[in-house]
Amino acid sequence: MPTYAQASSANDGAAVTKSDSTVVAFDALYVGGAGDVAVTTPLGSVLTFSAVPAGSIIPIRCVRVMSTNTTATLIVGMKY
Repeated sequence: MPTYAQASSANDGAAVTKSDSTVVAFDALYVGGAGDVAVTTPLGSVLTFSAVPAGSIIPIRCVRVMSTNTTATLIVGMKY
C-alpha cells in the first residue's frame, strides 16, 4: 500500500521579482498569471515549466526565478 505525505501549508511567502542573478530560497511557487516559469534549483539545474495555468502551485525548491524564459506573471514564492 502506498504512503502519502501529509499536505502542509506555507509558513511564509513573498512576491517574486524575476531575475537571472538574484538568489532566493523558495520551496514552491504560486503562479497567478499563466505562462512559462524558468527556475534554477539548489543543485544548479535550470528548468522551464511550460504553459503553467493561472492558479497553479509548482512544488519545487528554487534559488532563482529567472527573468529569461519566464512569461508567467503574479508569481508568489512560498516557504514551508
